[in-house]
Amino acid sequence: MTQTIIVDTGDKKASISRDIYGHFSEHLGRCIYGGFWVGKDSPIPNVHGYRKDVLQAFRDIGIPNLRWPGGCFADEYHWKDGIGPKENRKRMINTNWGGVIEDNSFGTNEFMGLCDELGCKPYICGNVGSGSVQEMDEWIEYITFSGESPMAKLRAENGHESAWKLPLFGVGNESWGCGGNMRPEYYADTYRRYQSFVRQYGSDKIQKIACGPSGNDYNWTEVLMREAAKYMDGLSLHHYTFEIDWGHQCSATEFTEEGWYRTMKNTFMLDELVRRHGEIMDKYDPEKRVALVVDEWGCWHKCEPGTNPGFLYQQNTVRDAVVAAIGLNTFNNHADRVKIANIAQAVNVLQAPVLTEGDKIVLTPTWHVFRMFMGHHDATLLGTTFAAPAAGLAEKNLLVPGISVSASVKKDEASGGNSYLVTVANTDISAAKHLEIGFAGLQGSISSAAAQVVTGAAMNSMNTFEKGDEVTAKTLSVQVTDKQTVALDLPAHSVAAVTVHA
Repeated sequence: MTQTIIVDTGDKKASISRDIYGHFSEHLGRCIYGGFWVGKDSPIPNVHGYRKDVLQAFRDIGIPNLRWPGGCFADEYHWKDGIGPKENRKRMINTNWGGVIEDNSFGTNEFMGLCDELGCKPYICGNVGSGSVQEMDEWIEYITFSGESPMAKLRAENGHESAWKLPLFGVGNESWGCGGNMRPEYYADTYRRYQSFVRQYGSDKIQKIACGPSGNDYNWTEVLMREAAKYMDGLSLHHYTFEIDWGHQCSATEFTEEGWYRTMKNTFMLDELVRRHGEIMDKYDPEKRVALVVDEWGCWHKCEPGTNPGFLYQQNTVRDAVVAAIGLNTFNNHADRVKIANIAQAVNVLQAPVLTEGDKIVLTPTWHVFRMFMGHHDATLLGTTFAAPAAGLAEKNLLVPGISVSASVKKDEASGGNSYLVTVANTDISAAKHLEIGFAGLQGSISSAAAQVVTGAAMNSMNTFEKGDEVTAKTLSVQVTDKQTVALDLPAHSVAAVTVHA
């Protein structure tokens, strides 16, 4: 049965911000230590203490921004503990994650240096839960002030005389929960106070991001937008995909067909959340000046057996690849409101694109999806429509959209024409799909087409340290069938990226 996708080349919408493809690094498990950072004296190949292989992995997917230091850790983090000579830095227990020693050997200078190495924007989350206004004020001064001041002097004493740019700053994290258990009215007033001291020194703007809702807490969005919208540039949203729900995490690798479709259903909820929170934001911000910032999203499975349960280390399968594609397609399709997103987390934690163990590295199925979607970075979103039957288990009332789609266009500098990218996820476990993709209103005709696919022999296929290439992006055959149409066969449980030049 042929299923049809129509890309309306004349329906040009918002620009897809590359910041939608951001990542998140918390002092949690082995994300920072053993992930990004091994120290200058490590036998593992490194650049100034940063793992060479991990740096390269994120450069290869064009990482646009990196969020740090949390997460829940952010609201217990006091930045002055992580500056100066390593031997003088305060040692503490990471009470949020695993009860291990945090020696603060990775702090502000190391994070800003990491972003320099990656060529990405730093996105710092400030401490509102246990930190003072003065502490946040001085942190901004330490990072961004280039004149004569106590914090600029301290920065110079610590080896960095010039100021850094700080494009993104979050004023607290999950203030409704681990960040202080605040009511929205209280946090709105607290945000208004704290953000006043996130000063902009010079011409480089700091986008101030307020703590937004968890999932479907629409009242939180209503209150924050009503009381504080004019003081913010972004409002965050957190949504994790569970197979069942919070508190009932299931295996990352051993799951049933029902578990697959439950996970898909909970991922598609992202579209409803973005749409409904966006509608509330539209009431107070019809010009869409305030970005919706989905700075924690992705799969939350049960941690791998035998690992510290506080480290949230989980494997990553084809199921996670399809989840990643659905999420990224959703953000693309809401590019008028969603301007920043950060999958959780970058290395060794939750739905990580990269796993490490000693000197070994694995690029997960999720990493390969991020690489295939790179053509959407800063491209123009196009309208799409499609006809595809639902997938799932009807007898369990568990049906989901059969495919997820987004499309964009960029100017092809080489040919002078246009390059179109269509990304498609097939949520059906067992059924391949014959797709015809029509480009309505195309000026001229299709000159060439190419496609890649990420899939595996089974729905739980994965990459391991022993076999790191079980799930990678492979060439997928695509035919140009007429001036405006291409056709391809999309395997079951897969993600494809189709590039068309015209």
